[in-house]
Amino acid sequence: MLRCIAIDDEPLALRQLATYIAKIPYLELVASCKNALDAQQIITSEAIDLIFVDINMPDLNGVDFVRSMTGSRPMVIFTTAYSEYAIEGFRLDAVDYLLKPFSMADFSRATAKANALFELKQQAQRNSESPTPSLAPTETTPAPLEQELPQPVVGNEEQEFISVKSDYKLSLIRIDEIVYIESEGEYVRIHLADGQKVTTLYRMKNMEAELPSSRFMRIHRSYIVNLKAVRSYMRGRIYLNEKDYLPIGENYKEAFQRYIGKTYKNL
Repeated sequence: MLRCIAIDDEPLALRQLATYIAKIPYLELVASCKNALDAQQIITSEAIDLIFVDINMPDLNGVDFVRSMTGSRPMVIFTTAYSEYAIEGFRLDAVDYLLKPFSMADFSRATAKANALFELKQQAQRNSESPTPSLAPTETTPAPLEQELPQPVVGNEEQEFISVKSDYKLSLIRIDEIVYIESEGEYVRIHLADGQKVTTLYRMKNMEAELPSSRFMRIHRSYIVNLKAVRSYMRGRIYLNEKDYLPIGENYKEAFQRYIGKTYKNL
């Protein structure tokens, strides 16, 4: 559960935020504030995970308010009617930027990012707090004769689905329906055969390990392709149809050419 506060000097906008927050099951509204000064008092006395803050406010605007917070500050989603503030907002590592008037769908996508980041932080904290197992041999655990290197994780060749968190729900995606996967920083965008696109917080290398290696191949730093979706190959490009193609990175060309030579011996 993300404990959050909403800050906006417009009563109507503040009520809309409260309504949207109430519809998201993992959000808990701790307080609604008409100005940043009231919010400062709440943050010093309450555990707050996420702030929804308008940028253009009297006395202390949203950007200056966030900039004034020291130490480990809550996650921030900016809300404003002025698009020119977007760059400044992202310079402060905001989770997202909602341009008024925004829909419930826009709000859900922004909060889903915050929730995914929150879960990652929680998992990292749990891992850091886990006791480190002793490496010294005991009577019941003989000392190994040689160190074994960890084996890479390989996707189950028989699996039919992968599960990903998108928006604020867990989605099951049939593997055969994936055409290709595109990296977008800490996120990946999954392109499906029916034209849908699913964006989720997922590292590319983890997605590569999750998928069956006999059916999917990484062909670029930013792309993983379903090998069954490849229609042709020419001049460092993979064509998915007559006009849509993906580039093959220099570091991946040799592996792909080996696959082509092994799979299509008569070509």
